[in-house]
Amino acid sequence: MEISEAEWEIIRVVWANGQVTSSEIVSVLSKKTSWKTSTVKTLLSRLVQKNYLVANKSGNKFIYQATISENEAIKHKLSHLMSQVCAKKQGEVLHSLIEQVEMTQSDITELLDLLEHKKQTAPDSIACNCIPGQCTCHLEGGK
Repeated sequence: MEISEAEWEIIRVVWANGQVTSSEIVSVLSKKTSWKTSTVKTLLSRLVQKNYLVANKSGNKFIYQATISENEAIKHKLSHLMSQVCAKKQGEVLHSLIEQVEMTQSDITELLDLLEHKKQTAPDSIACNCIPGQCTCHLEGGK
């Protein structure tokens, strides 16, 4: 699943609105970007080709709708990010993310509950999943 940063901006508008036209997307994104209608249409076309959006013709315009949910896309993006990090360092990535992200009291409570549940079955150590030379785990004295 590859969605560029520009495509991500487009699909977020689709997720927020359910069904949208290209002109509605241009209107929303005009507050953030200086993209022309042709740029938005190109990005929409790419998302349709990648099967992340469907386009239904309605009169002389197309109505766009997502084929993937926002939660599913976010989970996939995070999974992809974590697959690029040494398994031994994934906890550090989560730690850094938690430090940076603003959370509500409810978010923190849910996170604490999840961590408490995971703690019951968590191993004492995690094996490196990198090939030798890809991280410091394989070097003498590496973490």
